Amino acid sequence: MAGLAQSGSNPDVELLYDINGLAKDAPHWFDRVMEYVGEYGLLLAVVLLVLWCWWTGRRRAGSAEEAASSVAALVWAPLAAGVAVLVNVPIRGFVERPRPFMEHDGLEVLVTGKTDYSFVSDHATITMAIAVGLFVANRKYGLVGIGLALFEGFCRVYMGVHYPTDVVGGFALGTAVALLLSPVAMALLTPVAKAMERSPRVGWLIRKRPSADGRDAVIAGTRTESAGAAEERDLAA
Repeated sequence: MAGLAQSGSNPDVELLYDINGLAKDAPHWFDRVMEYVGEYGLLLAVVLLVLWCWWTGRRRAGSAEEAASSVAALVWAPLAAGVAVLVNVPIRGFVERPRPFMEHDGLEVLVTGKTDYSFVSDHATITMAIAVGLFVANRKYGLVGIGLALFEGFCRVYMGVHYPTDVVGGFALGTAVALLLSPVAMALLTPVAKAMERSPRVGWLIRKRPSADGRDAVIAGTRTESAGAAEERDLAA
């Protein structure tokens, strides 16, 4: 399996040279930006996206059950990435595909010290697993996350550290883990989130608590009883 994409006429290799060739023509500062973005920036971006989705969602959450399900889905997104990386360990050991710069000359390698196997890309796997997990929880934020994951895959090839098929394999692995294990994860995480929601100490992690003046207790779209009507009801009683 180590001989995967050895031939220079292989479309995988040709696309590698085409994308990585952009790094040779780009200014030095731009390559440094792409190096940081591809190695750290996009991973941080998808994590921050999950946190932002949680922060805005907990303020808009309706019922306790709805809030618990939403938070459970968000928690599954980074957990799915961790599971996908663990699944990738035996895959890498089985395929044993060297990094492209170890097999092909003339590549512009932006990150040094990569000595592990190439297939599949951990970065592509992690970002896509988080993005798909986020999509399960919130489609709008999930689509943004998927866009970031696709850009991450492009960056890995641009940097000369992965073949295009390494990235595609990472996308497939991250998507499969996030989707296929989602029902099991939700069945386990949702009861935990419900229990946390009922806790006076950590319930704010699931749903925003009403303020002291009670103004935050009104949920958008619900009808409240006016003070006058309540007073009339008390008098009638």
